[in-house]
Amino acid sequence: MTTRNGAIEPIPPELIADPLNFFFAEHYRHRQLCRAIDELAAATFFDAERISEVVDFLRFEAPVHIIDEEEDLFPLLRRRCLPEDELEGILGELSAEHKADGVLGKRVRTYLEACLEKRLAPGADLLRRGDLTAFAAQERRHLALENAIVLPIARLRLSPEDLCGLSRRLAARRGRVLTEAGA
Repeated sequence: MTTRNGAIEPIPPELIADPLNFFFAEHYRHRQLCRAIDELAAATFFDAERISEVVDFLRFEAPVHIIDEEEDLFPLLRRRCLPEDELEGILGELSAEHKADGVLGKRVRTYLEACLEKRLAPGADLLRRGDLTAFAAQERRHLALENAIVLPIARLRLSPEDLCGLSRRLAARRGRVLTEAGA
């Protein structure tokens, strides 16, 4: 369900009933965000729609995703994983990256908001262009780690009850109520 060429796609609401696939889909959206940021970093023209889309995602959607992981998924995994999973170090690294991404992400968002206000192409400032590409590269590495290690271990360790509770918390955070049939 693409809204326009290169746009960040919405997640089908019913996917929230399958929380690990929901996270995978959310990670795909974050990769779309990274592509949009890279395009903006290279842009020599002003694209208000694209800049607004990235700003809105960074302002509203990315923080909710971090809360999903930090308050729900990661604590649940810490309770369910076995020592041989060796996941604690990875979860600690990912949490530290969430904090660092918050700082760089805010800088990126602030710059893009200034571009909107002044109607400037984001690629015009070489220093800020570096911030944009650094943020996108770090985010891609972070997503790869989550998709390759965290989500597969979650599929092994989380029970159906864990997944149901996780779905309810994700839905509640988004103002939805899950029924027995799903979202």
